[in-house]
Amino acid sequence: MSEHQNLEWKESWRDDYLRWICGFANAKGGTLLIGKNDRGTAVGVKQARKLLEELPNKVRDTLGIMVDVNLKRSKGHELVEIVVAPYPYPISYRGEYHYRSGATKQELKGAALDQFLLRKQGRHWDGVPVPQVAVKQLSRAAVDAFRKRARESKRLAPEILREALPALVEKLHLLDGKYLKRAAVLLFHADPERICTGAYIKIGYFQNDADLLYQDEIHGDLFTQVDKAMDLLLTKYLRAGISYRGLQRVETFPVPEEALREALLNAVIHKDYGSNTPIQISVYPDRLMLWNPGELPDTWTVERLKRKHPSQPFNPDTANAFFRAGMIESWGRGIERIFQACRRSGSPLPEFRSEQSGLWADFGYAKAMAPVETPVQTRVRTPVETRAKTPVEMTRPESRPESRPESRPESRPESQLESQPESLDARIIKLLAGQVLSKGEIASGLGQKGVPGQLKKVILQLLAQRRIEFTIPDKPNSRLQKYRLVPESSPHAKALR
Repeated sequence: MSEHQNLEWKESWRDDYLRWICGFANAKGGTLLIGKNDRGTAVGVKQARKLLEELPNKVRDTLGIMVDVNLKRSKGHELVEIVVAPYPYPISYRGEYHYRSGATKQELKGAALDQFLLRKQGRHWDGVPVPQVAVKQLSRAAVDAFRKRARESKRLAPEILREALPALVEKLHLLDGKYLKRAAVLLFHADPERICTGAYIKIGYFQNDADLLYQDEIHGDLFTQVDKAMDLLLTKYLRAGISYRGLQRVETFPVPEEALREALLNAVIHKDYGSNTPIQISVYPDRLMLWNPGELPDTWTVERLKRKHPSQPFNPDTANAFFRAGMIESWGRGIERIFQACRRSGSPLPEFRSEQSGLWADFGYAKAMAPVETPVQTRVRTPVETRAKTPVEMTRPESRPESRPESRPESRPESQLESQPESLDARIIKLLAGQVLSKGEIASGLGQKGVPGQLKKVILQLLAQRRIEFTIPDKPNSRLQKYRLVPESSPHAKALR
């Protein structure tokens, strides 16, 4: 038998081992066996019987708890066994809080200590009251958007959705007495970072671990954060493969949209908001990595997370609101839904890693984005718009830059091929041939007034693909910045050819 969550060996007694007893009492209890070395070999204890008399009083006086102290024998040696029961309230050792996790003892500090103390009180982080925020300070727009979602999901009775805001908040169990809970601020306040530092999402595009090309931060209530993050990922950060089903154009993303949304929702709902750190999404040319500053429940492993398991949200009040809005289920099926979406699209299954600082979800892309006959993704549109656009539509940016040539079936008539408009990235490349131009000059050369957001997105993608480059690389935001084609002799240009 080896050391584990509920067993620790020590060769001889030292008063410092009161910290280990404290750790057992704060966790699930355990046994401290004095008289065995680290290999589990019995070496015996000198004056074992004296310890039998002294230890119960020493533990009681220092920790305020009672333990069973027993005399044991092994291979002719006397051992002292200290059996510690789990305690329902926090136990401290001279102002320090220790906790047994796995086969190690940890001193709890900062956010970890806050979580531990709340758990011992039967509370959770998002259920703590916030006296400094009133119901009238919640965002009406956020609440109205929730009402609409909940009405469509039919997970709240219509009469509840018609209630005034204070009554609705109470029905969602977001009040503690007369005070709003932290969950209410996260869900419905326009600026939850007033109460919770780091309650936002950060996205960055990396050429490699050292080269960050561009980034975005998404702030606001949690529902808005999820919507905006998904929109940015699908329109700016992930390059869709293009194929055709008859005359319909189909865009297939390197990470299935359903899997990406499920992973993002899991991160938002299970995040440890007490860490004061944002959710971070790192997008690379060959993968997407999502890091969530949260932790698995006690005794859980990544392998258990990937199997059938009960729903145990880190922020249950927040999770309840997302469930009522129809955005999640309540059966702990999030990981399986991610795997199902990846299998249906033929994408690699993501890897999950649990670290002390948080949980990683690593989505590798398929090696080739080949055209598919029956795509899983939902972005489907016809290749040529035949009707005239309305004035409102003319002011809208294109839905997504095309950063790679479209693949077209050979059976399509030549006249249809000729009618295809040239993609924006190809027009920019053609314009920059032999020239060095600013963004404004590029826009002017394309016949556009100002510099629309769509043009900015395509320029960023061309930079990420190393098809164009800055003329002032050390100051990407310089007002004198211009762009040029990557020289033909460059290894990046050769790789593209």
